[in-house]
Amino acid sequence: MERRRFLQIAGGGVGAAGAGTAALSLWPKAQEGPRESRKVSTFCELCFWKCGVLATVEGGEVVKLEGHPAHPLAMGRLCPRGNGGTGLLYDPDRLQKPLIRTGQRGEDRFKEASWDEALGYVAERMQRVKAQHGPEAMALFTHGHGGSFFTQLVKAFGSPNVAAPSYAQCRGPREVGFQLTFGTGIGSPENTDIANTRFLVLIGSHLGENMHNTQVQEFAECIRRGAKICVVDPRYSVAASKANWYLPIKPGTDIALLLAWMNVILTEELWNKEYVAKHGTGLEELKAAVKENTPEWAAGITEIPVETIRTVAREMAAAKPAVLVHPGRHVTWYGDDAQRSRAIAMLNGLMGSWGSKGGFFLPGGVEVPKYPGLPALPKPARGAIDGAGTRYPLADETLASGLCDATMAGAPYQAKGWIVYGTNLLQSLPNPKQTMKALQSLDLLVVVDVLPVEIAGYADVVLPECTYLERYDDLYAGTFKTPFLALRQPVVRPMYDSKPGWWMARELALRLGLGDYFPWQNVEQYLDGRLKAMNTSLTAMKQAGVAVYPAEEGLLPENHKFDTASGKIEFYSKTLAEMGVDAVPRHYAKPEPPEGHFRLLFGRSPLHTFGRTTNNRVLGSVVRENEVWISNKVAGELGVRPNQRVRLVNQDGAVSAPVRARVTNRIRPDCVYMVHGFGHTSKKLRFTAGRGASDSELVTRVDVDPLMGGTGMQNNFVRVEKEA
Repeated sequence: MERRRFLQIAGGGVGAAGAGTAALSLWPKAQEGPRESRKVSTFCELCFWKCGVLATVEGGEVVKLEGHPAHPLAMGRLCPRGNGGTGLLYDPDRLQKPLIRTGQRGEDRFKEASWDEALGYVAERMQRVKAQHGPEAMALFTHGHGGSFFTQLVKAFGSPNVAAPSYAQCRGPREVGFQLTFGTGIGSPENTDIANTRFLVLIGSHLGENMHNTQVQEFAECIRRGAKICVVDPRYSVAASKANWYLPIKPGTDIALLLAWMNVILTEELWNKEYVAKHGTGLEELKAAVKENTPEWAAGITEIPVETIRTVAREMAAAKPAVLVHPGRHVTWYGDDAQRSRAIAMLNGLMGSWGSKGGFFLPGGVEVPKYPGLPALPKPARGAIDGAGTRYPLADETLASGLCDATMAGAPYQAKGWIVYGTNLLQSLPNPKQTMKALQSLDLLVVVDVLPVEIAGYADVVLPECTYLERYDDLYAGTFKTPFLALRQPVVRPMYDSKPGWWMARELALRLGLGDYFPWQNVEQYLDGRLKAMNTSLTAMKQAGVAVYPAEEGLLPENHKFDTASGKIEFYSKTLAEMGVDAVPRHYAKPEPPEGHFRLLFGRSPLHTFGRTTNNRVLGSVVRENEVWISNKVAGELGVRPNQRVRLVNQDGAVSAPVRARVTNRIRPDCVYMVHGFGHTSKKLRFTAGRGASDSELVTRVDVDPLMGGTGMQNNFVRVEKEA
């Protein structure tokens, strides 16, 4: 299928979103009559992919966004969200001025303040937290490229407690699983050579719906090239519609399927023998461990036919080494997710796909020197409170959920001040009621955001950041097939009294006596100082937007040493064995739904990112609310009609807002599914408040991964009640 046609199908209304930019007229015209047109390079922040953008500006108004043709992640195209970025820029509900709380925390009552008053308030209370509890009692939750300056601020203040929810709530288990096997994680963007693969396996990975731009374009290319595709998913997704084999697996049984595939490959001697002999260790231990994990054994667990399991394993092996068992992105499911990710890594290792064309390329990068004269950051007097490296021994990033838990428990010590940058923790962390309790225990809560999201209603101070189209951020050194360096720069001047994050962080640093860590007058000076050390300049980067470096081969060197204890691909992990846990992954039964309940699954929409885009008038005009997918069989038994409003009630009594039923034969009858990011309760988000339902409110039980602290969130169950 032609790539453009596939993107139209996957996007579910790309053209409509683009057309809506002009039609909605959300911002008054800067001038009438003919207007000068110019194009400005930057990169996107509607999701974490950070695609290169060319913005067309006419008379001070952004009228069009398109993919930067030279940017390796955009390749001249944007996804629907990227095309709809003007909906954020011109959102009439944007935060406009600094706010200081006047009511009780959570009442959403504020007074407008000057920047001097608001920043003075924050600095004074940070100093108070430091005096009473130590600098480590300040914590930063950050999501988005602009958070780097706040990271510098909080670390200079003396705190190690800096976390992004993307680790423990999303991608962390796969990093640990691949580190245990290959000695390195996957990174972002993933080092997957989808375009050149001959056999692609997607396990709960919804390419075409999660809309990671580069991967979706490469997915279209692998389809065009005739690659074989196997999709494993309880729901018939967009990706499943492109598959040669669709396996509607019983949720919670993925490890059993992976073990059975390895059993077939090993017993029939189908693995990449030369590659494994040269680069692997522990093969005999793996053979012994999976000896009993036959397709017959797995079929009874996964509800996938024996011959299908065996056929897919053989077809996969026939395509080696150009095989890609995709590691996924949002992989915090059941609490044993690092082991599931390790099984995926081991299967790729048997195929010889690491460092092979059509498998996982070895990415190249470019090093950007630090700004000259920056002092070393202070060493915190106390370690982080999240449990990474202690309770969760293999976690190598700070756990956002761990910071929240420790704030509640007060052990090993309590965080008393939070700065929350660009992440609505009441949707991004599971069990929002627990997060609300943690918020009530704080002496200081600062929220930095563009929109009045729910957590802003609990803040002591709200600082309005200008959008990514109105600001500079730090340089982005992309690690990819083709190394690159990208610049985010203002496309238009900031609206209202909003400010960029770099400015806020530096101003706070000056008030806190930490100016030595921000030894530049403005961000242009900072960026130019770093770029000149690379024999270029800010002037040159503003013109080009991206500097692309020579592509690297990306293939495994002959005598490559893996960064594992053995220096090889580890099919049997002595590290895990010494910890007293399974050195080879094993399948353990997961909780079953109570009578009359269904497992709650959730995912992404091609037009929406988390909860950041649902108030966007451009994107929301195409997809205004989410739905709950219910199988035809279940809907018939419950008497639920298509589009009828229902409520979901989970096993702990949490009740969702009314949500429309999507009655379909594209989902297993033991599951329901909904898109994440809807069900906003902040009335200041006038376009999206009260539309759809929030899956976060229904995730009240979490199974924490003992290896790395990831929050397994798909062991929650709901019953369906018809709305009167």
